Formats: sequence, C-alpha cells, structure tokens
Amino acid sequence: MSNPRFAAEVRPEGDSVAVDLIGDINAFASEELGAATDSALAEKPQRLVLNFTNTSFINSTGIALIVETLGKSRAARVPVVACGLSDHYREIFEITRLVDFMDIAADERAALSPTTVFKRDGGGDHA
Repeated sequence: MSNPRFAAEVRPEGDSVAVDLIGDINAFASEELGAATDSALAEKPQRLVLNFTNTSFINSTGIALIVETLGKSRAARVPVVACGLSDHYREIFEITRLVDFMDIAADERAALSPTTVFKRDGGGDHA
C-alpha cells in the first residue's frame, strides 16, 4: 500500500547517493523508503545522504523506518548523513539519539562535502 503523500527519489551524487524524502514519513512510507534505501545502497556509495528538506511530518513509525534505514546502512558499512531537518526534527533526532548513528548537515551541499571524514563504524566528523 503506497502513500500518495510520500515519495523517495534516489540520486547519485559523485561518490555518494542522495535520497530526497518528500512528504510524510509514517507507516505508509515503509515500502517506498525501503525500496529507495535498497536501491541507494546497491550503488555501494561512500555515503548515503537523506535529504529531509521536503519532509512535512515524521511520526514514531517514521522514526522506526529511519532506524531501519540506519540498520541497513550500517550493515553495508555506508555512513549516513541527514540534511534539511527542521529545528524541531533535529531536536527529535537528538532526543531519540539517532544522531549517534548519523551525521547531521545543514544542507545537501554540506552533506556531500568532501571535507566530511567518516569513522569506520558509520558515524562521521567534519574535517
């Protein structure tokens, strides 16, 4: 069952892959987000960028889907960088400790910056 209010668009960006998350991230986003994550990781990127710029709502099920995405990325040893988060969702990512498993960048340009150096465990630091 798909949600017309959610879309995930996968774009190669140099040695990285960006996934534009559009609309509400909730239970109805599961199938499309999972397929987009699988497609992105199949490219064997140096990093997976989750672009939340056009995300309007994330509920607790949506957080669980993001955790699932982080698990797939960690298993593939591909670090994740989130960008475009509103202050509200950035705070939620901090409270839920999602930030322990991904980097947060202000925008896609920063997320794709070659000055970002990643740790082997999937987290990263800016050089």
